[in-house]
Amino acid sequence: MHLRPTSLLLVIAGGTVGTLVRELIDLALPRPGGLPVSILLINLSGALILGALLEGLVRRGPDEGRRRSVRLLVGTGVLGGYTTYSALAADSAKLLLGGDALLGVLYPLATLLLGALASLAGILLARRIVRAGAGA
Repeated sequence: MHLRPTSLLLVIAGGTVGTLVRELIDLALPRPGGLPVSILLINLSGALILGALLEGLVRRGPDEGRRRSVRLLVGTGVLGGYTTYSALAADSAKLLLGGDALLGVLYPLATLLLGALASLAGILLARRIVRAGAGA
């Protein structure tokens, strides 16, 4: 169903943009004490935005037409390229192998827990926005 050329092009285009933005942010932000703060912020902001996006789309109707295109371009593409759990895993391994076992364990656990909370916050934010728009 989603293997149509236009769907694939949307994901590829979005993924290219998301990956570029992530790399620029990661290069711009410092890593105090070797802690990959940029990757943490990227993953948390991506989870928040994805939660809001998907909730907003589902509240506007079925996953078809323009809504599906937005989901593929922005959700799967941009935010899929923007967030990075491979860098999370690599950074966690670096912390562990670099002698900071506690941080090497806490960093990925905190990222996953805070990411789930960020997604929930995005969902709740989108619900509030959609309700406020419906009441206007």
